[in-house]
Amino acid sequence: MNKPVAHSYPLASAFFCVSLNPAIDTRLVLNGFLPGRVNRVAEVYRNPGGKAAHVAMALKGLGATPTWIGFSGGATGNELLAGLRHLEIETRAVSTGQSSRVNLEILDTQGEVTEILEPGGTITLSEWSEFQQVCASAFQLAANKRIAVISGSLPPGVPTEACAALVSSAQSANCLAFVDSSGLPLSKALAAGPDLVKINGEEAEFVTQVAIRDPNSAAQAARKLLDLGANSAVVSLGDRGLVGVRKHDRLAIHAWTTPLRPKSTVGCGDAALAGLAFAAATDLSFEQSLALAVACGTSNCLAAFPGRIVREDVSRIEQGVHIEQL
Repeated sequence: MNKPVAHSYPLASAFFCVSLNPAIDTRLVLNGFLPGRVNRVAEVYRNPGGKAAHVAMALKGLGATPTWIGFSGGATGNELLAGLRHLEIETRAVSTGQSSRVNLEILDTQGEVTEILEPGGTITLSEWSEFQQVCASAFQLAANKRIAVISGSLPPGVPTEACAALVSSAQSANCLAFVDSSGLPLSKALAAGPDLVKINGEEAEFVTQVAIRDPNSAAQAARKLLDLGANSAVVSLGDRGLVGVRKHDRLAIHAWTTPLRPKSTVGCGDAALAGLAFAAATDLSFEQSLALAVACGTSNCLAAFPGRIVREDVSRIEQGVHIEQL
């Protein structure tokens, strides 16, 4: 794609970023991380985290007005909600007895990134029941287009059928349901027939049993995701772009651009998913949707923090996205 693309955001659209396992992201910046040794940190940052928070922030960067729905517990939960509201992201939180988790990103100025992810506090049956009711109520919001983006891991106590249940809840309210998960929760979500699933190569290999080495094998895995129930599937190849395919399409699409040297790759997949959701609300073609997603994921490499993409960066990068049919 070699022409500038300016996408208008339809005000009569609603985006719900559903977070079953949100977090506070703590970023430690240091000069040379040495495992097993004393390490002195130069800078510390704390931001709202979890995949759905990154998706919401990226949608905000594109000009949308997303709503974040998630669990929130203790002081970290309060900090999480305050951070999202500071970014002018609407929140609908379900309080939990246990505190929200803290994820750790160790950013070595030499270019290495180490992530340490907590499992999250245990969710009770009543908290999970309330969460489903909050989502069902939100999905009924009056809007011409409604998209529920269900992304991230499951905390202890939440059933493996959770993503599948939320897909069904969204679709019963005439919402599109987009999923980014992994393992058994992903398998069950696929069986519920999500409108789109966007996962990375490792997650796709696990659920499809297809070894992914290149765009062609990624296309094979994406088609298997369709066989497993998805209406469209996108597999991320990291700096080699995205491969996507829709049901009833003969050809898959490979979209990619020149890789950038990233500050951090954390949140790139979430930004790409935000691009796919935004594209669905703006009636872009599948090729244009993948191009926008690649641009969003790539622009995340330039962002100060995960999900904090800048629309001008996205537009500039989008002009250089390559599209290939497979």
